[in-house]
Amino acid sequence: MTICATEDATAPARSHRAALTIAADGSYAARLARHDDAAGSWFPERWTLSGPEPYAVPLQGTQPEEPDSALLPLTDGRVLITRRVADRFAVSLLYPAGPGTGELLLGAVPAPELTLLPPAPGGTLGYALAPEARTTTLWLLHGGADGPERVTRIPGRCTGGVWLDRSGRLLALDRELDGRTKTVVVDLERGGETGLLLQITDESNDRLLLADPDSGLLLVRSDAPGYDRLGWGVLGSSRPVRFPECLRPAEGTLTPFAMQPGQMLAPESCAVAFRREAANGTWLGIWRPSERQLRHFPAPEGWLAGAGLWTAGGALLLPYATEAEPCGVARMAVPLGPVEPAGPVRSVGRVETAGPVEMPGLTETAGLMAMPGLMETPGPVGQGQPLGSVEPVGSVEPVGPVRPAEAPVQPTDARVRPTDAPVQPVQGPPSGAPSGARSGSGGGIVLDAGDADNRSTASAQPQPTGAEPRHVPAHLGMCRPVPLQQAPQAAR
Repeated sequence: MTICATEDATAPARSHRAALTIAADGSYAARLARHDDAAGSWFPERWTLSGPEPYAVPLQGTQPEEPDSALLPLTDGRVLITRRVADRFAVSLLYPAGPGTGELLLGAVPAPELTLLPPAPGGTLGYALAPEARTTTLWLLHGGADGPERVTRIPGRCTGGVWLDRSGRLLALDRELDGRTKTVVVDLERGGETGLLLQITDESNDRLLLADPDSGLLLVRSDAPGYDRLGWGVLGSSRPVRFPECLRPAEGTLTPFAMQPGQMLAPESCAVAFRREAANGTWLGIWRPSERQLRHFPAPEGWLAGAGLWTAGGALLLPYATEAEPCGVARMAVPLGPVEPAGPVRSVGRVETAGPVEMPGLTETAGLMAMPGLMETPGPVGQGQPLGSVEPVGSVEPVGPVRPAEAPVQPTDARVRPTDAPVQPVQGPPSGAPSGARSGSGGGIVLDAGDADNRSTASAQPQPTGAEPRHVPAHLGMCRPVPLQQAPQAAR
């Protein structure tokens, strides 16, 4: 059994799963947990993931937390917390201090609404958005010279938040302005300078969900096809955004939450993990642009759905909490090579052996196992197993330190690439697109049916004189990325 250790042996039993946020390097995580008592009050809980065994530490203060308090784990082990106090938000750092909890007040942010952004690369800074009626203020809550400080004010209402590089310079936000939502990029080293990043058509609502800094793979959601669809593109590419049919489930919802790092120059091989909510439970989905299917796997019992990360070695880490194990991490060895088309139920990951077994990107040894009962299935409809139907048959492998892949060293003569060219909207949907597909003035979006249309879309834009060498991905040399927009579909 995985041992869950705490620094306070008298801490009350806990129940009720809540969302978990993982630090930028995977070393810590934090969430709001609830006491298993009549009041069911909330308190912060920090998970340590970098040791030989994952364990949780309660960070309880002198009074219960409100359920809307937000947490952000830092790589030094402290946890940033924001609490609503009247018309402002108090910002503090929490950390274990002997049997109790230490707290350092950083200041307050006067705002009617404040939303923490995902952990910034590097893991020592904390950012938040404060949207108002016509503008959104980007705040640096921790890491500045003297408490919370304003970074920039952006016209429109901004939500989301995706980091585009490993240095923490480029931040993508979904901005609603004049009735339309488009993704913009904020350059934090240029005083918050803002430029357009994603515009599929003039009339569509386009949002960025995930981005991988190594490969440049982007996961987007857009109504350009006539209704909301999940699609993918490549940062810096002039090829169309594609909307695979396999990412359009017949029932339930599909939400991406993690991308495989380290796939330099190989966006089509970059694996993406999805959470699928269906009528018969919660499922894990794995997909790559180079494949024509979304592969389904049973989720571990008690999975904190939507939380997880890939390691550089190719293992997928899924945190879970059950009554028996309130702090656990399932380490799943998901095959990362080419696979056969989906067919009958097929075992792809279970390990039951007394000796070490080599698996793609992961070595299993005696007494340790991948997620028990890992089976590829045709999908959750009809033949799927509901969440919690798989019983563990052994311990879950403890999580070791997780280090993000290092970005390549840029040439010393690398220059900023100008990106002030006007946006060229798409015109007309491609053949076979729904009649309700939004259009501009030239064809561009591709609705992949899953066979011949699923061709390569990964290509760097033509490089001007003095640009970086071709062995450096084009998107890594951009300080303001070229907007991901539609180009006429290439002849086939």
